[in-house]
Amino acid sequence: MKDVPSTPDEVRHHTTNSVSWITLNRPEAMNAVTWEQRERVIALLAEASADPAVRAVVLTATGKGFCTGADLRGSTSSGTGDRITGDVSRMIRQGAQRLITAVLDCEKPVIAAVNGTAAGLGAHLALACDLVLAAESARFIEVFVRRGLIPDGGGAYLLPRLIGPHRTKELMFFGDAVPAADALAMGLVNRVVPDDALTDTARAWAERLAQGPTRALALTKALVNASLSTDRAAALAAEAAAVELNMATTDAAEGLAAFRDRRPPKYLGL
Repeated sequence: MKDVPSTPDEVRHHTTNSVSWITLNRPEAMNAVTWEQRERVIALLAEASADPAVRAVVLTATGKGFCTGADLRGSTSSGTGDRITGDVSRMIRQGAQRLITAVLDCEKPVIAAVNGTAAGLGAHLALACDLVLAAESARFIEVFVRRGLIPDGGGAYLLPRLIGPHRTKELMFFGDAVPAADALAMGLVNRVVPDDALTDTARAWAERLAQGPTRALALTKALVNASLSTDRAAALAAEAAAVELNMATTDAAEGLAAFRDRRPPKYLGL
């Protein structure tokens, strides 16, 4: 894979109190994500998984748009050109699907703080996160049908698991904007907060997660995600194996010791 160009201004990043903050920063484009931004976010999520100092992640954006999908300006994907069979599916696998998979596979809890419009791939980016906070002004749009396209970025995988097939088809067939309050009612998001409280709420949730048993959270995330695509026997076998792995962690020993001593646990993420 070719090197990822440095885009410090278009993807802001900092780590505070063991929380990795990843912020899309192209407000003039409603944070339509570029190739460079996508690769940077994927890299930061991989770094979060590998860094024991990072124990939670917040994914958010600046301006009025969380992310309005992939930025296709200047792309040749809209024309036929010299494209051959397989080019488009390869582009989807290596692009949108890699981004969504990076969120799903991140070993730390990922919170989406949706500050505005989340459309197309941007909606799927938010919904792939483990917890979704939405500002009151946020809205979610399955915009693909408006352009004669089918959903990519794992949308037809994610949405039925969140809201069921009938609701999913309604959103994808009509492409109507779903306000934050309606998204909460149908189970797309965890909580809706006033716009000016979004960052503080995300910080509070993330820092609470960052004080938790990090390895246990990672294994729990993996079990829940896998449970939606497996049978009962496989799910129970995976659970037993995960419990075995977790019992060897420092945090599991601390949790049991704290219970015996009737004191709050002090987890180290180990």
